[in-house]
Amino acid sequence: MQAKAVLNTVRIAPRKARLVLDLIRGKQVGEAVAILKLTPKAASPIIEKLLKSALANAEHNYEMDVNNLVVSQAFANEGPTLKRFRPRAQGRASAINKRTSHITIVVSEKKEG
Repeated sequence: MQAKAVLNTVRIAPRKARLVLDLIRGKQVGEAVAILKLTPKAASPIIEKLLKSALANAEHNYEMDVNNLVVSQAFANEGPTLKRFRPRAQGRASAINKRTSHITIVVSEKKEG
């Protein structure tokens, strides 16, 4: 049994979100929340909120025991890119890509044994 939470089009680059997701993948939920609270990255509070949402989904929708859950999957896919332009010297302009992410966290019950 597993429960998931998805956050679409969040304004953080997927590369930066993956750095934080790599820290919590495979960890127990309590440990993962503690890691996110102490990680000084911009993606940490976003991912912490998403993890708590996945926990609430597991508890409410599937009646799972929150103390027995593990982060089984955590990934960030690329969302739509906002394209902006910045004026440069001699009348030129350079492109700035403001990237977005689709972040997914899946929690499942720990295997006994």
